[in-house]
Amino acid sequence: MIIIPARIASTRFPNKVLTPIEGLPMVVKTAQAVQEVDDVAIATDSTKVQQIVKSYGFDAVITSPNHKSGTDRINEAASLLGLSDDEVIINVQADEPFIEKQIIKKVQELTIRNKNNYLVMLNSAYKIINKDEAQDPNLVKVVLNTNEHAIYFSRSIIPYDRDGSNISYKAHLGIYGYTKKALKRFCTLPHAPLEEIEKLEQLRAIYHGFIIAMTEVQTNSFGIDTPEDLEKAKKIYNFSS
Repeated sequence: MIIIPARIASTRFPNKVLTPIEGLPMVVKTAQAVQEVDDVAIATDSTKVQQIVKSYGFDAVITSPNHKSGTDRINEAASLLGLSDDEVIINVQADEPFIEKQIIKKVQELTIRNKNNYLVMLNSAYKIINKDEAQDPNLVKVVLNTNEHAIYFSRSIIPYDRDGSNISYKAHLGIYGYTKKALKRFCTLPHAPLEEIEKLEQLRAIYHGFIIAMTEVQTNSFGIDTPEDLEKAKKIYNFSS
């Protein structure tokens, strides 16, 4: 099951999830991009969003407006949808209308391989970027161990290239895979100091000793977090609204 959290409020981009992308609301465009991989449901706090996505044939559930993160919203949605504890859930952000389905499939396959490993709480993906791209604090960087498990995530450039050797960096993609029971476990963990400092909730899992398994992907897609991102997408994908 793919669950897309779609909160209507956004401080940087109000009503972002309903912004037209090639004639479709952004959340619908995202759902259509991934629907060949698995069943899709939208978790929202807005009856307007629910009605719109249902008019395009997608399931949608109303969740609490008080959730602090999309992960908490998905956790509630998984219960409302009656999913079993062993169900593999893929969290795809509503602001990824150009995400490639093969990326979702790769995270799904990784999650299935790890579903019986209690220590693997989250599964996710990264892409290779250059040093100039790594300067952007909105592009989260990750460092891995030899098993492709995340050691740390940061908005800062990591690792620090002391010798100036012009190394490549790994950018984290905000796509997660987990079983329902692992998702519930994550949402019951106490928030971590590092999570609060970086404003990156995935650090909670690492802080408490759990594993985040990663897989490398190639993608041209990017999240549309701001009106500036939307203008960038219009130029890249050649659409006006």
